[in-house]
Amino acid sequence: MDKKIVLDLQKKLEKEKAGLEEQLKKFATKDEKLSGDWDTKYPRLDGNESGSGSLEIAADEVEQYGSLLPVEHSLEIRLKNVNLALEKIKKGNYGICEKCKKEIPSDRLKVSPESRFCIKCGK
Repeated sequence: MDKKIVLDLQKKLEKEKAGLEEQLKKFATKDEKLSGDWDTKYPRLDGNESGSGSLEIAADEVEQYGSLLPVEHSLEIRLKNVNLALEKIKKGNYGICEKCKKEIPSDRLKVSPESRFCIKCGK
């Protein structure tokens, strides 16, 4: 694959990585013990309520936390794939289908630079 294309895709991947990490930082913290893992922070809503008001606030916290977990998971997977693609660039085996070992067309990589499979094998 053309080195200029790979360099352009590397820049795109690095920008995407930074964006994904920024999104995660808004509601999660990086787990220092487990590489690539983020932990959703449990939301603490302001509430000086007592009685049924405090129960509503607690329920809202649980609901918000539950809705953030799948978002965290999705962003983690995308970040993992971006990091994998960047690692492949460093090792010199970027753009090779993991299944058939053929070169992934650059048009596919321009659309989805973290692609691990060619179109045929990705189905």
